Amino acid sequence: MTEIDRMLAANREWMAQFPGDLPVAPARGVAVVACMDSRMPLFGMLGLGVGEAHVIRNAGGVVTDDTLRSLAVSQHLLGTRAVVLVHHTDCGLQKASDAEFADLVESRTGHRPPWPARAFADVDADVRESMRIIAAAPYLLSAEVRGTVYEVASGLLREVV
Repeated sequence: MTEIDRMLAANREWMAQFPGDLPVAPARGVAVVACMDSRMPLFGMLGLGVGEAHVIRNAGGVVTDDTLRSLAVSQHLLGTRAVVLVHHTDCGLQKASDAEFADLVESRTGHRPPWPARAFADVDADVRESMRIIAAAPYLLSAEVRGTVYEVASGLLREVV
């Protein structure tokens, strides 16, 4: 049995507690932009339930063009106005530069990626940069944008100001 087979089997068990017919718009009017790191249990650590928030995840939780596209859909079509960023300590994007990552991909595949990895050294500075990008996006309707860093060793979520 593969890992995906295990996931599909787990879905059959989860269906017993399936919450039913939920509205498309998130109940709490918030979008979460977070890193894809598997050590971050977003729903539990943010006190969220199914149907309460949009969750946009990518490597580093960085704000890319696709993140902005997803936020625009979330805000204009589904009514969210608050955005919380969740980055974390010990992030994989702190372990190599954009050039080193591109070199690695090229050495393994023969193709250099056309996009930067968006590596960073300082997680707090990267959160502030992501907040700045969202605030500057002229097609977003964000009423509140806040940034946080999840401490993977302790579970603490601290706000970046």
